[in-house]
Amino acid sequence: MNPIKTLCPFCGVGCGLEIVSTPTSDQDIKRDTQGNPVWKVRGDRQHPSSQGMVCVKGATVTESIRRDRLLHPMIRETLDQPFRQASWDEALTLIVDRINTVRSQYGSDALCMYGSGQFVTEDYYIAQKLMKGCLATNNFDANSRLCMSSAVSGYVQSLGSDGPPCCYEDLELTDCAFIVGSNTAECHPIIFNRFAKYHKKNPDVKLIVVDPRSTPTAEAANLHLPIRPGTDIDLLNGIGYLLLKWGDIDALFIDECTRNFQQYAQLLQSYTPNIVAERCGIPIEDLETAARYWQQSKRILSLWSMGLNQSSEGTAKVRSLINLHLMTGQIGKPGCGPFSLTGQPNAMGGREAGGLAHLLPGYRFVSNPQHRAEVERFWHLPEGHISPTPGRTIWDMVLGLEQDQVQFLWIAATNPAVSLPDLERTKAALLKSPFTVYQEAYYPTETSAYAHVLLPATQWSEKTGVMTNSERRVTYCPGFDQPLGEARHDWEIFAEVGRRLGFKEQFAFQTSAEVYAEFVQLTSGRPCDMSGLSHDRLQQQGPTQWPYPEGCHDPEPKRLYTDGYFATSDGRAIFAGYHSKGLAEPSDPNYPYVLTTGRLYGHWHTLTRTGRTNKTQQMHPDPFIEIHPKDAGHLGIQNGDMIEVRSRRGSCQFPAKITAFIAPGTVFVPMHWGALWATEAEANTLTHPHACPDSRQPELKACAVQLIPQSIITQPLSVLSQEVDS
Repeated sequence: MNPIKTLCPFCGVGCGLEIVSTPTSDQDIKRDTQGNPVWKVRGDRQHPSSQGMVCVKGATVTESIRRDRLLHPMIRETLDQPFRQASWDEALTLIVDRINTVRSQYGSDALCMYGSGQFVTEDYYIAQKLMKGCLATNNFDANSRLCMSSAVSGYVQSLGSDGPPCCYEDLELTDCAFIVGSNTAECHPIIFNRFAKYHKKNPDVKLIVVDPRSTPTAEAANLHLPIRPGTDIDLLNGIGYLLLKWGDIDALFIDECTRNFQQYAQLLQSYTPNIVAERCGIPIEDLETAARYWQQSKRILSLWSMGLNQSSEGTAKVRSLINLHLMTGQIGKPGCGPFSLTGQPNAMGGREAGGLAHLLPGYRFVSNPQHRAEVERFWHLPEGHISPTPGRTIWDMVLGLEQDQVQFLWIAATNPAVSLPDLERTKAALLKSPFTVYQEAYYPTETSAYAHVLLPATQWSEKTGVMTNSERRVTYCPGFDQPLGEARHDWEIFAEVGRRLGFKEQFAFQTSAEVYAEFVQLTSGRPCDMSGLSHDRLQQQGPTQWPYPEGCHDPEPKRLYTDGYFATSDGRAIFAGYHSKGLAEPSDPNYPYVLTTGRLYGHWHTLTRTGRTNKTQQMHPDPFIEIHPKDAGHLGIQNGDMIEVRSRRGSCQFPAKITAFIAPGTVFVPMHWGALWATEAEANTLTHPHACPDSRQPELKACAVQLIPQSIITQPLSVLSQEVDS
C-alpha cells in the first residue's frame, strides 16, 4: 500500500509522518490477533518542515492509539456514582436539555467550553460557531491559554497581528540563533536538529541560550546565560542598552517602519551592564558577549517558548524581545526575526479559527464591532447576536465554578485536572461543577473523575482535518484508521448538538472538507488569509504556508512583513519598553527556593498518550526533582533521597536528582505526572495562578517552595540510578 501522509499530533513543530503497514502475502494490510491494522511510522522526507526527521514520540505514536480508549457514551447523575453506558441519543439529549435549562435560568454566560490544540481546525471552527455564534457566549478557551497566549498578545501589540513572521528555512540562513526560555533540543527536537546540523557545518554561526538550567540545548551553545528566573526583561533591556550605546541600530528602519522608539530608548538608560549583570546573576563579560553577537549578526533569529510565555510578565517579555529585532531591523528578511515555538500541534490553527476567549475566526476580536458584524453576517445570525465581551479564560471558568456562576462546563481533548495551576483549588472547583461534559479519546484520565457525561471522541489516527504548525504551514491530515467503538469526530459532536438546539442551517455539514471550505472564507482579506486552500488543494500540492489567498499558486516559504509594513493601524511596528517586575512569587526565608517546571524529551503534557507508550514510558518512568549539589549539601540530601516539596498551595514528594545542571537556589520538576501515573507528584499542585494582565497566561514556570528531606529510599528509582552529574 502507498504510505499515508499525515502530521505528528504532538508538539507544534508539525513533523510530516508517513504511516505504512507491512502487507501480507496477499497484499492485504497486516493485522494483529484482534484484527486491527498494524501501523508503522516513518518521517515524511517530502514534508518541508521536518524533511523526514522524527523524534521518539512521533516514531512511537501508533503504539497508543488503541490503549485504554473510551468506546461508548457514559453517564452518571453525581460524581460519587459509577458511570453507566448510554446511547448517543440519550447523552446528547441530556446535554441539549441542560444547555437549554442553563440558558433560560442563568443566561448564556453560565455556559463554558474548554478545548485543545489537539483539535484539528475543523473541530475548533465548529466549536466557535456553536458557542460564540449560536449560543452567544464567548466562554470558549483552550489550552493555548497555558502555552501560547503571551506570544499572541506580544505579536498583536508589537506587530499588529498574531502569527510568527519567520520560516523554518531561517534556521539554516541565520548568523546567530538566540534561544530564550526554551529547551528546544528536548521540547522541539526537530527544529533544534535542523539548526544543529547547520550550526555544525558553519562554525561562524553563533548560538546563545538563555536558561537557568544547563539543558541539552544550552550544552550546544556558544554562550549559555543561566540567568535567575524572572530576570528576562532585565537581560533583554541590557542587550538593548549596549546596542544603543554602540550605535548598532537601524535608524532608517526605525524612522520609516516603527513608532515609540524614543520612549523605549529612554527606558533603556536604566539598564546599564553593572545593574543587569547583578540582577541576572551573570558576568558582565557574558552580557557584553551576547550583545556583541547581536551587534555582529546581520541575520539574528530569536526563538522562545514557555520560559517567556508562562509568566506574569509574559507579554512584556515577548515585546522586550521583539524590541531588539525592531531596533536592529532584524525582521521580515531571510534568517532573522522573532519566532515563537508553538506548544501544541494545532494551537496555531486554533487561533486562526478564533479558539481563545477574546477571538473570532480569521484573527478577529470579539471587542471589535466591525469584526462581530462580519462574522454575524457570514453565520446568518441577527445583528448584535455575538457578545461584545471577551469570554472567560480557563482560570475565570475555575473562579466561576467556585462562585456558582458556571453551570455547564464542556471539556474536550485536554486534561485540566493535571495541567492547570493551583491544582488542589482547581480540583475543588471541578467538584463543584453542576454539570460537566468530558469529550475524550482515552479513559481514564485524571479529568474524567470530575465528569457527569463522557463522550467518546475519535483521535488523530481516525479523523480527517488540517493543522497549522509553528511556521504557519497548513498540513492535510487524513484519517487512516476506523473509529473505535462508538467514537465520533469532535466537530461532528459539536454540530449535532447545534442542530438539536435548533441551528440546523448553521450546521448542515456532511464532511470535514465542507467545514474547512466554509472556515477559509472567513479568513479572506485577513492577516491569516487561507481562502486559496482546501482539502483538495492541500492533498495535491502538499503542506502550504499562509498567507495563501484565493488565486494564489505559490507554495514557496513565506515570511511576514517583508515590505516593512505591519498589521497595525498606521503600518508601523510599535516599541514598548517595560521595567522588570520579577517573579510574581519570589523566594523568601520561608520558601527559599524557586521551582521551575518543564517537559522531558520522551513525554508529552499529561501522559495521556506517552504514558501508554512502552518506549517513552521506559525512557522516563518516574518523576524527580533536580537540585544543585550546593543546595543538596546544605540540606543533607543524597542522590535518590525522597524530598517533600511545599509551596503555599500544596505539597508533593519527589526523589532527588542532584545535578550541577541546575542553578543554586533553583529546582526543576517535570510537569507530566498526574494522579494516574504517580503518587503526590503533580507539579501544578505547587504552582500559582498569577497571570500576565494582557495575555492572561499563568506563571506556571516559577513559584517559591521549601524542601524538606525525607528518609532515604531503599530502592532508587530508575531515573536516579545514574551517577551524580558533575
